[in-house]
Amino acid sequence: EIEPQGHGGAVTFASYLARFAVPSEESGSNTKFFYSFNAGGIHFIMLGAYVDYNRTGAQYSWLEKDLQKVDRRATPWVVASWHTPWYNSYSSHYQEFECMRQEMEGLLYQHGVDIVFSGHVHAYERMNRVFNYTLDPCGPVYITIGDGGNIEEIDIDHADDPGKCPSPGDNQPEFGGVCHLNFTSGPAKGKFCWERQPEWSAFRESSFGHGILEVVNSTYALWTWHRNQDAYGEHSVGDQIYIVREPDKCLLQPRVPRRDALLQH
Repeated sequence: EIEPQGHGGAVTFASYLARFAVPSEESGSNTKFFYSFNAGGIHFIMLGAYVDYNRTGAQYSWLEKDLQKVDRRATPWVVASWHTPWYNSYSSHYQEFECMRQEMEGLLYQHGVDIVFSGHVHAYERMNRVFNYTLDPCGPVYITIGDGGNIEEIDIDHADDPGKCPSPGDNQPEFGGVCHLNFTSGPAKGKFCWERQPEWSAFRESSFGHGILEVVNSTYALWTWHRNQDAYGEHSVGDQIYIVREPDKCLLQPRVPRRDALLQH
């Protein structure tokens, strides 16, 4: 939590930095804001959306080195996580951290990250494999699961609902710049918002719940999302899908695209 404290709110993350033990030093990071660790067959990468994520910064440099060191024979799955989603079709926080996506997405894609988890939006949404807003079998599966419960109510409005598209001046990030953009190709060409559920958005629902990721082997992982009300139904789930790794199809990855080349294909 940002949790502004002291000096007129200028001190932030004081409780997090003091109370949480994370393997930052063990993973070559000099801060608790970004680090990595292995668990079973998964290499987990935790990134910080509220610290410098630019390509010239320490976090990007650390991420690049960390991805290069991953041994896919020992940890075939790579899962990344940070607070704010890059892909989000809800009005709330729509394109809020577009700057971070433009800086870092190419690096995750180049190294074959399999799944990305985020929160921030108080609802559930699972994406199809996507890269640069284009369906791509080599892109990660992005999952927004910010529906664990909060005091701000559930998010129900989608950016593609009539009259619900935020203005480009809305959804200012709490950290970093504003990189809102209009789409240059596809069904939303020339628009800031889609006029229907985007093709990269596979499933979305405004319900409180939780998810479970079960890695079966180096190829298959089962993702299950349970709504709170599912507890009252036998074998009831809100969303369930096998996520399949097919690395042989994605051996030749492009170099990280320049920012000025994004959304031009």
